[in-house]
Amino acid sequence: MASVDCGGFLHRYFLENSSKLMHKWIHYFDIYERHFSRFRNAAPVILEIGVFGGGSLAMWKEYFGPGAQVLGLDINPECKQHEGEGVDIFIGSQDDPAVIERIFSRYPRIDIVLDDGSHRMSHMVSSFELLYERIHPRGVYMVEDTHTCYWDEYDGGIGRSGSFIEFAKGKIDEINAVHTRGALPISSFTRTTDCISIYDSVVVFEKQPQGTRQAPITEPL
Repeated sequence: MASVDCGGFLHRYFLENSSKLMHKWIHYFDIYERHFSRFRNAAPVILEIGVFGGGSLAMWKEYFGPGAQVLGLDINPECKQHEGEGVDIFIGSQDDPAVIERIFSRYPRIDIVLDDGSHRMSHMVSSFELLYERIHPRGVYMVEDTHTCYWDEYDGGIGRSGSFIEFAKGKIDEINAVHTRGALPISSFTRTTDCISIYDSVVVFEKQPQGTRQAPITEPL
């Protein structure tokens, strides 16, 4: 296939894909590059929830380079066919604690989680609660296709209690808990989260221990 000049590695890979089935919104690729580029050639462990045709697992293996370990989690047993060198597939539901424990027992260090699973509200929230605190202290947790948070068939809706977007809004307050004058407790999430980035259909949590806050005043000499 002819080369396409379209920016980053991932977008080019997607357009030139000639192996496994892959389905992505085009604007996701810039988001991936922005948040994942620091892991390239650093042998990360990435867990993608939702295997589909296996194409994105192959893409991550190419993108992250030698030593990268790509994990897939899907409820469909047929997804096992996409296993290969550096690609390990787990079968089960993304909200099942036993399945998550099985993953961590084999891979205690996970650097990146990408939730592209069922997109149902309860599953998205449960996966976050099961995984976030256990991933690397400087890891990334990305949830995509959050437009389903506005769709009834996924138990979403504007302002609907229990939707992942409403959950993420609560996390914005939680990351700022130290400034709420005791109205919110300073949680593990507060202490371990550096930022939350919200895009069209994507929410990204970047982990990093919060440091001591300083607000000095300087003046001209």
